[in-house]
Amino acid sequence: MPHPIDTHVGKRIRHARWMRGTTQQDLGDAVGCKFQQIQKYETGANRVSASRLWDIANVLGMPITFFFEGTDQPDSMLSAFPDRGSAELLRIWRSLPERQKQALLSLAKSMTDTDGQP
Repeated sequence: MPHPIDTHVGKRIRHARWMRGTTQQDLGDAVGCKFQQIQKYETGANRVSASRLWDIANVLGMPITFFFEGTDQPDSMLSAFPDRGSAELLRIWRSLPERQKQALLSLAKSMTDTDGQP
């Protein structure tokens, strides 16, 4: 049974990878392992060595501390991103200029404001 910290770190790896729009294959190639190993890290089935986590953090552009954030409250941040689509939306949002963010926000609001319409 995986240790809760290994599972948490793995979920944070997956979250960071989704946020960057990186595949398991691409991440594995960048850090020198197979995509299957990345899968095992992300599920907590295999522990990530310190040096491998350092490489993963560098490739994903995250501070090493990112992978341990929320360990006192497991999955607190990840619960805001229940699926890949949510993470993808945030990744896209972060890449937009301010004007396009405002246009997208207006569109989203108009889609949810049905004024009683089905």
